[in-house]
Amino acid sequence: MKRLKKIFQKSRSTEDGIFFNEIENIIGFKPRALIYYQKAFTHRSTNQMDLIGNPMNYERLEFLGDAMLSAVIAAHLYNKAPAGDEGYLTKMRSKIVSREHLNELGRDLNLIRFVESKVPTQHFGENIHGNIFEALVGAIFLDKGYNFCEKFIQKSVIIPYVDIAKLEGKVISYKSLLIEWCQKEKKSFYFDVFDDNGIDGQKYFGVKLSIDDKVIAKARATSKKKAEEKASQRAYFAFQERIDNK
Repeated sequence: MKRLKKIFQKSRSTEDGIFFNEIENIIGFKPRALIYYQKAFTHRSTNQMDLIGNPMNYERLEFLGDAMLSAVIAAHLYNKAPAGDEGYLTKMRSKIVSREHLNELGRDLNLIRFVESKVPTQHFGENIHGNIFEALVGAIFLDKGYNFCEKFIQKSVIIPYVDIAKLEGKVISYKSLLIEWCQKEKKSFYFDVFDDNGIDGQKYFGVKLSIDDKVIAKARATSKKKAEEKASQRAYFAFQERIDNK
């Protein structure tokens, strides 16, 4: 326990009571073993180890939380959409636990304020918000068990965000939607990706999306994936009426 206290000495050893209260406010019940929650907010850059030499960071809890989210959401959809087949249920679950949505959940709870890291927060990728949210779910499961974990997911995810009727029309990936439409309509498509660096020193990528050898949309973003998705979204709106009617 002395070593575990040292791990959080810089910002938490004298503030565990505050941290306890903050976590209680977020999850809606009293935590039992605070160490799980401290671990859920520890970034691997701290290079911390537990008493037997295992890494002390949120990544394993993130894996566990992802599994718990999937299980609880799957059970909810199974009960609320009795007419949905396996493909429908899988697609709906993917919309709820999409990386974009998990990042939104993490941002809404402002979980990044708790993160212990040697990396400045402005250098974190966008997915840090969703990763920490998943780690928090994993910590709840280890600390309080399945019933409390399900209760938190119901309160934080299902009740405020899961509207099956709205989700049925929600697009997860414009790129996937556009590719599927092109394949059905036997249209050729091509993403031309190139470096497009700006004067601010930030690395950017440009994309030209061509359909049937005609450039339909262009986009620019800080990653190839984001640039392709943005170009696909613009192309979708150009063909929206034809795509939605298929």
